[in-house]
Parts: sequence; C-alpha cells; structure tokens
Amino acid sequence: MAESGSPFLFWFSFFCLLHSLPVYYSISPPPRFPSSLIPPEEKVSLAARQNQLYRTKYFTQILDHFNYYPKSYDTFQQRYLINDTFWGGAKSNAPIFVYTGNEGNIEWFAQNTGFLYEIAPHFKALIIFIEHRFYGKSLPFGGKKDVAYSNATTLGYLSSTQALADYASLIIDLKKNLTATDSPVVVFGGSYGGMLAAWFRLKYPHVTIGALASSSPILNFENITSPYSFNNIVTKDFRSESESCYKVIKGSWQQIEDTANQPGGIELLRKSFRICKNHFTGYDLEGWLGTAYIYTAMTDYPTPSNFLSPMPAYPVKQMCKAIDDPATGNDTFAKLFGAATVYYNYTGTATCFDPNDNSDPHDLGGWQWQACTEMIMPTSGNNEESIFPPSEWQYQGRVSYCEGAYGVEPRPNWITTEFGGHDIKRVLRRYGSNIIFFNGLRDPWSGGGVLSNISESIVAIVAKEGAHHVDLRFKTSEDPEWLKDVRKQEIGIIAKWISEYYHDLALDLLS
Repeated sequence: MAESGSPFLFWFSFFCLLHSLPVYYSISPPPRFPSSLIPPEEKVSLAARQNQLYRTKYFTQILDHFNYYPKSYDTFQQRYLINDTFWGGAKSNAPIFVYTGNEGNIEWFAQNTGFLYEIAPHFKALIIFIEHRFYGKSLPFGGKKDVAYSNATTLGYLSSTQALADYASLIIDLKKNLTATDSPVVVFGGSYGGMLAAWFRLKYPHVTIGALASSSPILNFENITSPYSFNNIVTKDFRSESESCYKVIKGSWQQIEDTANQPGGIELLRKSFRICKNHFTGYDLEGWLGTAYIYTAMTDYPTPSNFLSPMPAYPVKQMCKAIDDPATGNDTFAKLFGAATVYYNYTGTATCFDPNDNSDPHDLGGWQWQACTEMIMPTSGNNEESIFPPSEWQYQGRVSYCEGAYGVEPRPNWITTEFGGHDIKRVLRRYGSNIIFFNGLRDPWSGGGVLSNISESIVAIVAKEGAHHVDLRFKTSEDPEWLKDVRKQEIGIIAKWISEYYHDLALDLLS
C-alpha cells in the first residue's frame, strides 16, 4: 500500500503554532529549517543527472578552527562536489562558483540547482558544492553519525562559524592545488545556505569577491523581525487567492479539535483524510495540514515543481480551488482533504497518509542542534487575522526542550553578535560590498530578508510574485518574464564583480 506523509516535517515555523498547552513546549523538539533548491523537471533520470553534474571528492578538514586544544586538531573528511566541464582554467584566471552547503546532504542541493550550471558556460566557471559539516557524509568522529550526534560534547563542533571556516579553508586549499590562486570566487546559496553565503562574503572578503544570497532571512532574529511576519505572509498568500478559502482554513482548527475529542471522532478524521492504520491525534492531523499550507506557500512557484512533493504551478491557487469546489458543499473536511492532496498526492499514487512520518532521507537531523544553540529565529506568532490559531512566540518553550535534550541553553543573540543584523543599512553601507539579496514576497521567509538596497553594491532584488529561492531553480520554457528578468539582473551584477576584479588584478600586476 502506498503511503504519503510529511516527508521531512521541518516544523521550523510551525513550532508552537497549534499546540497551546504549556506541556507542549517542554516536550517538542525545535523545528528544522526549510531546505532550499528546487529540482529541475527535465526528462532525464536522476542517476544520469548525477553523472553529468559533478564528481565527488573529499578534503581533510580540521575539527575546530578556533581553539588550540589537542582535540581541536582532529580531522574529518569533508565532501565536496566539482564540475569543471565549463572551466576556462587556471591560466586564464577563470572564475570559481562555490555553493555554500545547507543543512543536508550536498548531493540533494547539487542535483537540484540549475542556476549555477546554466550560467557557468557564460562565465567559463568551475562549479563547487561544499557539504556542511555534520550533514550528509561530512561527519566528524570517524564518519559515524551515532558518535557525531551522540551528545553536546560532539555536537558542540556544529555551528555556522565552524562551517564558514571550513569553506574558507577548503577554497584556499583547492585554489592552491589547482594553481588558481588568482581565480575569483563567487559564492551562492539559498535559504540557510544563502545566509551562509552572505555571511561568508562579510567574514571572508579575501576569499570571495561576492555573494548571491537567495531567500536568506538574515534578519529573522530576536528584536529585528516580528515573530508574526512569517505566518502573516502565509495568510496573505491564501487570502489573496480567495477570501472563502482563507475563512475555511482559519475556521477549521477548532472543528478538527472538537471532532478529535468526540467519541469516534478520530475514526471519522481517519476516514475523512484517509489516514493509514497507525495511531494519530487531532494535533498530529493539524500539524500535517499546517505543514502542507506552509510549504505550499513557500514553494508557490509559477511552474510545476517536484521538491518536497510534486506540485502544479501556482499550488496555493490550486489548494484554494479545491477548497472552493462546489462539489464539496459544506463538508469542511472534504475541502481540506482536497487542498492537502495538492501537496501530498498531486500524482495520485498515495492511497493513505501518515501524519507522523518523520523520515529524514536528506540527512537534515543536525538542524535540531543548531536550532537549540544559535539559530533562534522567531516565526510562530499568529495574530487574530492569521490563518492559524492565535499564538505568541514562546522562547521559553525552546529553552525547555533544548535543556532537556542536550543540556544546553540557546543563545538567541549570538548570530546578531557574530554577524550583525541590527541597523544593517547603516552598518553595511560603510563596510560591506558585492552581495545580492533575492527575495520573493510570496515566500514567508521574505519578512526576515533584506528587501531594499543597502548600497550601490549590496543590492536587493525583490519579486512580488516570487517564492522561496525561485531564482535558483532550473529554467523552464514556462518561466514568466519577471523571473527571467531576475536572473538577468543577477548575471549582470556578477559579471560586473568579475570584470572589476580582473581590472584590479591587472593593475596589481602592473604595479
């Protein structure tokens, strides 16, 4: 029997969303970050695409870049993927494009990033994807996940700062081995990877000449971005399609809860939503539905996609079309099920669904530690107009879980201490340069992004109809003109960076 669930249940924005009981905060893990990069829809097999896109290599990486304890000098094998098909070579100082790996298996991102491959021939660029430590196969402590993830002592080496230092060390060593020390490096990333790309440019300007940070919510931290922003945008996405659709979803949570608490209610819900023969609660069902709404809003692309789940173009519109279908009459559950199938079963192959599916096929588990230490990004607030039940961001809930799970207390102000964020325009106007921030305003994470130009060379490209790092997708014949224009702008800016670099390099050689 085919089953379908929430494939990864990242729950980053859904943490504390539907569960108002205080006990929930003490027992629920923090959610994972939404992954980036959207796969192409070319008619080739994944295996063939893998063989065409990259070769796998490993770099001997140091465990701890910032201390000098004997343990700090331990090493691990860090995976990176390389494509030199289009590279102009070291002798011509041809550029190197580096993807700063996210919180997951790097092959997943490399197989699903079209933009780098499509612009590399124009720039004659070498392509590198570097895997983030503690994810995929880049595991310290002998490559054994059970050891690396065993406790706070081992997981303590998992952080954004260590990851950035990894990238710098690998890039410098790679350029040396390729005799390409004068080749300019441009870094790219989406979502958390985009945050890393922007921070890498600021922290390591001697290693990279510029960064494209797509859908990177670097401002989604305490006292900068409202905790209501994320779900306000989800609400706006659905409400802009249909007021009745919005009202049905908004009014459904209490109905689900009431039904679940009635004798025979769980079985009624099981039948209405075709839940498999496993145990579930009303809260589980609410989470399953909420996950569908949130990730459909994030990936509300203008063309069909197949990342978290196969979905049609403009999937929010299709969800609301299902909810507003006259054939469902006044049956709220039938309406919700029709909407959910847009996300969970667009292909029609699933015969039942598992709201408790916590499978992790892309090795995302390390994010739980990062969400317990440095990546404290408030997103779960809901006002009275929200499509979700009213709630407030509960930092203490995060603290309770993290102390119980790891014996550590989160540091909510560390990211802004280390990388900045407050008064970002005033600060970076005189300091940083050469960063592109892309955001699509239909993406719930755009509320924590940079949405206006900071300086002449730190620019914001904003697409009203854009969704989560849509610019990094493989292009299709159905792409709208605004998306083509976004990519054209990005290519032009990157070309300018490289041209300026070559000009400066020539001046240095003459002096």
